[in-house]
Amino acid sequence: MSVGSYIHSKRDGGMLTLQPSAVHLKALQDFARLVPKACAAAQRRAINKTLGWLRTHIAREIGKQERIAISAVRQRLRAYPVSGGAMRGKLWLGLNAIEASRIGRPRQNRRGVSVAGRRYQGAFYKQVYGSSADVWIRTSSKHFNPEDYPDADQGRRRTGFVEENDNRFPLAKAKVSLEQVRPHFDSWVKRADERLLEILTQELNFEFQKYLKGTARV
Repeated sequence: MSVGSYIHSKRDGGMLTLQPSAVHLKALQDFARLVPKACAAAQRRAINKTLGWLRTHIAREIGKQERIAISAVRQRLRAYPVSGGAMRGKLWLGLNAIEASRIGRPRQNRRGVSVAGRRYQGAFYKQVYGSSADVWIRTSSKHFNPEDYPDADQGRRRTGFVEENDNRFPLAKAKVSLEQVRPHFDSWVKRADERLLEILTQELNFEFQKYLKGTARV
């Protein structure tokens, strides 16, 4: 019966015999029979870990370069992990304009509102709809710039007019376009295959080591 590797010493030298022990040999044989299941488990974990890696790094890069709070960017990055038998994970990036109040900490002053290095002259930070405050401006203001308030027309159609001081004023909500972040998303996707292969190698090695050490099966 094999006892694994051993050394046979003589006066004029020594011989090292390298061979699997009976326990390791059985583990290898068991692993060979269960390779499809082990590989599937490794692939599933590798895909899901790569999705998490992409989500983290894309959020950091977009947040840093576009001056948007990382937490706000992460809310626009939705990961769909592998589920069932389909070995396919997805990462969705929402590119609709994001409310300016979510990209950083709004600061109200006499001239308007500033947030994350952006200035909205003539605007005010106030709770108008819902339970949270946003950055608004009256569309009749001389400081109203449609580029700083994308979807303003849609907003008026959807919410109508806002009543203030017994009068009705058309308001627009300050938002930041995310169309410019698309290149960041595309550039990280190109790195996905390389990262997936790296993690898959680690996960396959983990499965192999489990069997060699006689730990719980897949």
